[in-house]
Amino acid sequence: NVIFAGTDTAAATIIWAMTALIKSPKAMEKAQAEVRQVIGETRTIDEDDTQKLPYLKAIIKETLRLFPPAPLLVPRYTMESCIIDEYEIQPKTTVYVNAWAIARDPEYWENPDEFLPERFLDSTMDAKGQDFQLIPFGAGRRGCPGFSLGLAIVELALANLLSSFNWELPSGLKKEDVDTDVLPEDQ
Repeated sequence: NVIFAGTDTAAATIIWAMTALIKSPKAMEKAQAEVRQVIGETRTIDEDDTQKLPYLKAIIKETLRLFPPAPLLVPRYTMESCIIDEYEIQPKTTVYVNAWAIARDPEYWENPDEFLPERFLDSTMDAKGQDFQLIPFGAGRRGCPGFSLGLAIVELALANLLSSFNWELPSGLKKEDVDTDVLPEDQ
């Protein structure tokens, strides 16, 4: 169901973005200033406004990079034998693409575990699958059909939340207390 996929992943992305912004108050303040400057304080944002919000878009890309809605993409099956990095892959082998690991690979990303929306400000990289170091929705004809809907929901909802509310950690809580590690701790 395209509608469910677009809304469920959008909700998860919004929650991760809010969490990352609470831990990065300067980024949140910059995003709030951008949104409030574009729409003022008397109206809600509409889809046309999102084109004027490059920092918001950078925050969303960085959130999708660090916390992809589907860390493992839909499995693929090989049609014929091939060799990848000296490994022979047999026909009909199930192959999983680990989008999470690609998006945190230090070969492609400087400080890969840090939330740095600025890395996308002067970049043409998008999350549509054209740039293989950022593929939270897959790529090519098997990319997520709900991508456009989900991204529009995230942009509109996050912009309206940033415009309407000031978020902060509860009293006595530090940003280090908010766990955003997606891997279990070593035992």
